[in-house]
Amino acid sequence: MSGVKERPRSKLLATRLAILGGSLGLHRFYLHGARDAWGWLYPLPTLAGAYGAWRMRELGIDDRLGGLLVPLLGATLAAALLSAVVHGLTDDTRWAARHAGGAPPRSGWLTVVGVVLAAALGATVTMATIAFVAQQYFERNAGTGR
Repeated sequence: MSGVKERPRSKLLATRLAILGGSLGLHRFYLHGARDAWGWLYPLPTLAGAYGAWRMRELGIDDRLGGLLVPLLGATLAAALLSAVVHGLTDDTRWAARHAGGAPPRSGWLTVVGVVLAAALGATVTMATIAFVAQQYFERNAGTGR
């Protein structure tokens, strides 16, 4: 380190950011700063997937490009929600060592509620994405003998 003292990071805030803006990498930027390479991997697939959803809404569900892009949105949402669960369930001493400068975090019921919400939303997004991909696959290959 260059003598710069890092600010303690809140486990609750990191969990909330992963739920609300995790698909854009906000939780990564909060924890690791703007130079975090993993954080910059979130926005592009999210925006591409959102563009695919827009295309499917405007051009219909038969839009091939939209059908290929939408799963990217589902994958980044699921990854962000999984990050929220991981952040919320990280042991307080481990969190303190990594992100709070040794000061124990004050994680309470709001963090637990965030973890439960993230787990429920993450499971829903994951199942919906799998169902969407399976539907696209079977519709495209119906009657082709594959």
